[in-house]
Amino acid sequence: MNIIERGKAFVQSLRGLAERTVWDWKRCPACGSRLTIKNGSYTRRPWFFSGRQRVRVQRHLCRACAKSYSEQSALLVRGSWYAREVRRSAVDHWQHGRMSLRRTVEFVRSWLGRQERWRMWRPLDVTPAGETCHLAASTLHRWLDQAGIAAQASVPGQLQGLAQSKELGTDGLWTRLRGGATRVVLLLADSVTGLLWPPVVAEREDQAGPWQRLFERARQAGLDWQGIRGVTSDGAQGLSAFLHEALAWAQHQRCVWHIWRNLAGQLAHTAAQAAAAAASEVAEAVREQVRAELVALIHAVVDATSYEQAEAALVTLRSHPQGTALAQFLNEHLDRLLVHLAACRRERLPVGANLWYSSA
Repeated sequence: MNIIERGKAFVQSLRGLAERTVWDWKRCPACGSRLTIKNGSYTRRPWFFSGRQRVRVQRHLCRACAKSYSEQSALLVRGSWYAREVRRSAVDHWQHGRMSLRRTVEFVRSWLGRQERWRMWRPLDVTPAGETCHLAASTLHRWLDQAGIAAQASVPGQLQGLAQSKELGTDGLWTRLRGGATRVVLLLADSVTGLLWPPVVAEREDQAGPWQRLFERARQAGLDWQGIRGVTSDGAQGLSAFLHEALAWAQHQRCVWHIWRNLAGQLAHTAAQAAAAAASEVAEAVREQVRAELVALIHAVVDATSYEQAEAALVTLRSHPQGTALAQFLNEHLDRLLVHLAACRRERLPVGANLWYSSA
């Protein structure tokens, strides 16, 4: 099974546990016989988001095979002092909150036991009389190890058979390492399904080599190069060179978000120049007015529904007293900015008209 099928199977297994009735639990999981009787029970006291709770677990004895079994719950993890929601929340906070193990468990522990930082959040609350939560960083470390081992075992075949669209998005994340070294993490994503292909760490992104390694690694993971019809990026020169050499049939779309970010400084400078030429008492109003006018004209170009409409809007922007430099910048990137329109007009390979308004 691929990663999507495994995820669906896991959720379905939890739903199956949650939907089991008393009659369902009378069937022995070992032999399938219904010749079972209740065989006592035991109490567990796991931690939930709402605090520590007592949970009674019913046991059964099968007369056919003489084996005993306990009823299971989708909320609990066998042998754990913490409910499934707590374990998954702690792992999620560590992964996406980018905190240390110690700080992660401090927040989770405060939440569960209404203690420590909870008293900073709600200083008027009465200190609960219940037990104190002692969740430790070593416990979270063990959960992460277990999750990592399971993830490592599921790597073979995890991307096989996944649906692939014709539209991809790329981007690079720069990071500074110890010793002053810098590296960039190159990432490739399916713009429709959101699937992230295996990333690549490189020293630079302005050459074709690192981008080729990124696409080669994605092809090893199952990416069909021949099915690629469009790639969105921030305009990295290395990616442009690679696409021209290896994927000449793929359209290269400029990311609109990056275009706006590149225009931000020039737009602010142009509005400030217009305000500097006005009287001091109206300078701020002039700056806001010029900025609003230029933003509206840029939107008319970027959000055009046809290539002709974009060119007409570009002429209007160029005729604005402060719009010449902005129009020149957009004109240089117009073809790649409006690939989804130009491809249809020039009857090139089909590219979805709704794609790529943000990069990976």
